[in-house]
Amino acid sequence: MSNGREMKGTLVLMTKNMLNFNHKVRKVDAISTSKVTKADEISTSKIEMRLLGAAGKGKKTLLGKHLASSSNLGNGQDSFSVTFKLDENFKTPEAFFIKNSMESEFFLVSLTLKGNSNDIHFVCNSWIYSAQKERIFFINKTYLPDKTPKYLIEPRKEELKSLRGDGKGTLKEHDRIYDYDVYNDLANPDKSVLGGTDDYPYPRRGRTGRKPTKKDKNSETYIPRDENLGHLKSSDFLTYGIKLLSENVITRFKSASGLMNEFDKFDDINELFERELPHNLPEDVVRNIKEISRVIGERFLKFPTPDVIRAGESAWRTDEEFGREMLAGVNPCVIQRLQEFPPKLDASMYGDQTSTITREHLKKNLGNLTVEEALNSKKLFILDYHDAFLPFLKKINGDHNTKCYATRTIFLLLKDGTLKPLAIELSEGDTSGAHSTVILPAKEGVEGTIWLLAKAYVLVNDSSYHQLVTHWLNTHAIIEPFVIATNRNLSVLHPIHKLLSPHYRGTMNINRIARQSLFNAGGIIEQSFLPGCDALKMSSAAYKNWVFTDQALPNDLVKRGMAIKHPSAPHGLRLVIQDYPYAVDGLEIWSAIERWVKDYVDVYYSKDSDVSNDTELGDWWKEVVEKGHGDLKDKPWWPKLKTLQDLYEICSIIIWTASGLHAAVNFGQYPYGGYILNRPTLSRRLIPKEGSDYDEMEKNPEKAYLRTFTPKYETLVHLSVIEILSRHASDEVYLGQRDNPYWTYDTKALRAFEKFGEKLKDIEEKIKRRNRDSSLRNRNGAVQMPYTVLLPNNEEGLTFRGIPNSISI
Repeated sequence: MSNGREMKGTLVLMTKNMLNFNHKVRKVDAISTSKVTKADEISTSKIEMRLLGAAGKGKKTLLGKHLASSSNLGNGQDSFSVTFKLDENFKTPEAFFIKNSMESEFFLVSLTLKGNSNDIHFVCNSWIYSAQKERIFFINKTYLPDKTPKYLIEPRKEELKSLRGDGKGTLKEHDRIYDYDVYNDLANPDKSVLGGTDDYPYPRRGRTGRKPTKKDKNSETYIPRDENLGHLKSSDFLTYGIKLLSENVITRFKSASGLMNEFDKFDDINELFERELPHNLPEDVVRNIKEISRVIGERFLKFPTPDVIRAGESAWRTDEEFGREMLAGVNPCVIQRLQEFPPKLDASMYGDQTSTITREHLKKNLGNLTVEEALNSKKLFILDYHDAFLPFLKKINGDHNTKCYATRTIFLLLKDGTLKPLAIELSEGDTSGAHSTVILPAKEGVEGTIWLLAKAYVLVNDSSYHQLVTHWLNTHAIIEPFVIATNRNLSVLHPIHKLLSPHYRGTMNINRIARQSLFNAGGIIEQSFLPGCDALKMSSAAYKNWVFTDQALPNDLVKRGMAIKHPSAPHGLRLVIQDYPYAVDGLEIWSAIERWVKDYVDVYYSKDSDVSNDTELGDWWKEVVEKGHGDLKDKPWWPKLKTLQDLYEICSIIIWTASGLHAAVNFGQYPYGGYILNRPTLSRRLIPKEGSDYDEMEKNPEKAYLRTFTPKYETLVHLSVIEILSRHASDEVYLGQRDNPYWTYDTKALRAFEKFGEKLKDIEEKIKRRNRDSSLRNRNGAVQMPYTVLLPNNEEGLTFRGIPNSISI
């Protein structure tokens, strides 16, 4: 202790969040230590603190003087001195209390106390309001519930109780309550509900307690206050950009002349890139575009050239690139090995809708192989969207603006490791019956145009399924219940809270913005993707078949037939396609996460009974299953969380989903989909029959293509969104990093984390070497795009690489 009876320290805080979405955007107010004349200034006499240690609570003290600026402080942060008076018997503090009596809130970053030998650190990162009772912050030590010092037991319980709330009332800005609700905030909240029903099951979101309303689209404003962290330059900027885009820009695009037309030729799309703003936009739209440009740090709507056409403007349309993107594109986790021919559906659900692709269809491009030989040698693969789209076809095709097929595509694995498309099946109809057409590869004439169109129909299916299921459902929506349950049931003193919390940073915030501005009724997703107002119904239908344990990458690969379990092979798997970039790089990342989780967990748990006897851990998992994913609570595949192996698996899946999986399916959106021809999101007519439109396919194939797929307005909407979604924030924290070096005092845990970081550096070098290996054809392809999305580290911007810890955009 300093001077024996007092302890000195430094408190770091910020006064305002620059981008507080609960209010209008407001400037960050400077901290002043002169006369207190404004509510936003810090009044040191109105911030009261006291320490907690083995001898009980220490004496109350007030915040001291404002300290000189330091290079160690982040943007917008200021530091203040604090001196605690101590009793003779007071020992090392394990927690401190703080009370704010000012009118305005502030963001508490940290408290550092000067000890006899080492500094004592409290990492806080929380908003402090006058409306809140005395708040407690714990030292960065870790205790299992039954190992908690007696004097911390009640504060630990009380803090969790305050985060759970009582399940009643409308929640206010200053509340820190985590609770569950169904998705009744998307359209008509009295009728349009996802979750809580057998027809439309869904993961739960955070509860606000607001009453359902048909009129106020902005009523969904609450998230637990600490989920809107208060960084000055962060993912908040990107989410703010989405909000501005949705509310103030896209709604006015339609008034700009020419934006409601079709593109006339492919060159019209190329002219979108690296140019100035589209002409004839209203003045207020231009102002908002300039504001978004300021926020994201680059010129908005001056679209950068997508990576997929940097090497040339025609490579995207080759069959080789079409197959490569199923293994190394933005949606590489759907393709399966074909294990029976012809592909079949569950007849009890759909009636007999066995594929109409025949052996004769495939024989033409199989070379010397028969279908059976290709099946048995594991050389046939399928991209199957028939089941996902069939229930929605009748409604989609009944709309005068959209027409589509449910597709199946069969590929052959060639000797050079690439996939060659053999046939595409285009199905019309509904669950009562379907009419299918099989399209075969062709390069010239009308047949060549029809083949290009057929591939584009597949890509419309793939783009929509990617956004609604692979990306939104399987990462964003799936993780939110874990965020809620962790904060409600695992104390910040709990080792698993410390392990998982970095992988939740910003998720509830971006999910709220997505429900307000992307997935809301009539919003961006419904406007620019094929399923339209049935978008989230399709997502809900996919959730019925979601399995938690299948989110482990090795399990996913085995389930899809893309790998076979083999104990002596790397990662215990033998890949069926050796040059499968997503799987090869992903398994390296997965194994590193799995090793890190085991090393960390073993610091605190030595045997299975340590896991089964952990009361907080048991409550956490029970709530995840029964409330957070309550619509699937009776499924037999949920781990029981009784053993160390259960705990390793559960934590590894959560971390992989929030980091590696999300990075793989998010940050390639603009590099691949920014060129709308490569990944169209809408189709507006079926393949023309013989006649004038049929002749157009021969005389002007570009026009035929552009008349069929995403037009100007929807393209501009789509590109505007995915450009933001594909960006990294300047203060992003990547896998193997922490935003504060003092996140724990446990030296064994710190050594394990350092080992994890070193492993990720090794993986990064391996990925770079693989990308330079010209024998690996799927690594770069005809478009010369190295597979970089699973390179762990990164920097700010539209970089097409980097694995953030969490889903924050």
